Formats: sequence, C-alpha cells, structure tokens
Amino acid sequence: MTQPAAKRFPTPAIDTLPDDIRTRILAVQEKSGFVPNVFLSLAYRPDEFRAFFAYHDALMEKDGGLTKAEREMIVVATSSANQCHYCVIAHGAILRIRAKNPQIADQIAVNYRKADITPRQRAMLDFAMKVSQEANKVSEADFAEVAGHGFTDDDIWDITAIAAFFALSNRMANVTSMRPNDEFYMMGRLPK
Repeated sequence: MTQPAAKRFPTPAIDTLPDDIRTRILAVQEKSGFVPNVFLSLAYRPDEFRAFFAYHDALMEKDGGLTKAEREMIVVATSSANQCHYCVIAHGAILRIRAKNPQIADQIAVNYRKADITPRQRAMLDFAMKVSQEANKVSEADFAEVAGHGFTDDDIWDITAIAAFFALSNRMANVTSMRPNDEFYMMGRLPK
C-alpha cells in the first residue's frame, strides 16, 4: 500500500498497539493476507476500537434469520446512500464472497431496487434504507411491510442495528478519509 490508511488522523504502528488489538490485527492479516485499513485507522483510539469491533462482531458474525450475505447487503446499500467509499468497497468485497456472486455488490451499491435479489431481500433493504436515511419516519406500516416478508422482530432489530451501526462507521470513514485497501477491489470477482 502506497497511501496512508486514513488522511486526517495518525495511524499507529502495529507494534505500538495494546496486545489484544495487535493480536486481533495480526490474526486478520494472517487470514486475509493484508490488514484492512479500518483496523489501522480505528486503532488510533484503542478503547473505541474494542467497542466498535465488539458491536460489529455481535451484529455481523452471528447466526440468525439474516444470512451473512444479507447482512452485508444492508451494509453496501446503506453505505452507498451515505457515500462511504471505504465501506462500499470493503463490504462489497465481503458481500461478493459471502453471496458467491461477483455482480451483486455492484448492483446493490448502484441501485438495490434493480439488483438481482429476492422480494424478501428488497423489503429488507427498503427497511434498512429508511432506517439509514429517514429513521424519524419509520412507522408501523414499515414494520408490517418487512414482517410480511417473513422477518421476525429479532430480524427487524438486526436490520435496524446494522443500518444504524454502519451509519456511524460511514461517518467515521468519511471524516477520517479512510482509504479502501487495493486488495478489496478484486476480491470475489474472479474464481480462485
């Protein structure tokens, strides 16, 4: 990588980080072959790093009524609406891998309403987008619409929490000028 992870705040050296954060970053690096810039950028504030990734993992890595690919669809759609370059690129890569579909992330980022997704997934993204862009206008009719597609109250909570959490993430990435790692651009596009 020739560019800094983020432009507006310092990026700490991995060897200067607290042990738990350094261990987590090195594990991610070993698994993926690189360190996603979000880890380096947020490590600037260790306590916030821990809280951010604890909530991230609680939302994105659990089993439930939403698949891991559907969770990533929410991230890509809402991050696109929030114009978050980092999250659209990074989570687009994760979505392509989890969905085993090289086109889906681009379709959702550009216009999820025309993407090759199910009516259930469209309803999920409609709800997530309303949470992301107009949470003050979410109504009982919105709950009834998404529930009508088979989503439980727990699923609707997850849709809401993912959209809300990534609103925070999108704003942090935008304000720090977080740069997507070059590796993300091709992930999940070509067969291995």
